Amino acid sequence: MSEIVVCPHCLAGNRVPPERLAEAPNCGKCHQPLFTGHPLTAGGTAFAAHIGKGTLPVLVDFWAPWCGPCKAMAPAFDQAARMLEPQARLLKVDTEQEQALAGAHGIRSIPTLALFAGGREVKRVSGAMDARRIVEWTWA
Repeated sequence: MSEIVVCPHCLAGNRVPPERLAEAPNCGKCHQPLFTGHPLTAGGTAFAAHIGKGTLPVLVDFWAPWCGPCKAMAPAFDQAARMLEPQARLLKVDTEQEQALAGAHGIRSIPTLALFAGGREVKRVSGAMDARRIVEWTWA
């Protein structure tokens, strides 16, 4: 059964057989890479597309630019993206820019990581972590 991978560039859904995920697939619509090796900055539209249309697990970092622990964790989250892709999609949501999205998901402290699967949140944790711990927590 194919995965539905949402393009980070045009938000089109792409059917990709699981055995082809690691072959650096491109979007069928815009022909850009489906995986970048970095977390994607997501606003409300992109967030909804990745959570609602995609079938890959989505790990979301809810953060803010003024938050020291958020800034300290940013390189680790970037490193975790290289370790988790293409089996998962990583998004960053700036809670200052996306206050309605953060409020809708009950984000009370940052950084908060939330893992979504099947269109719904399956777990969350608050506080900064290193890349190894982010990966372990994602698959635990």
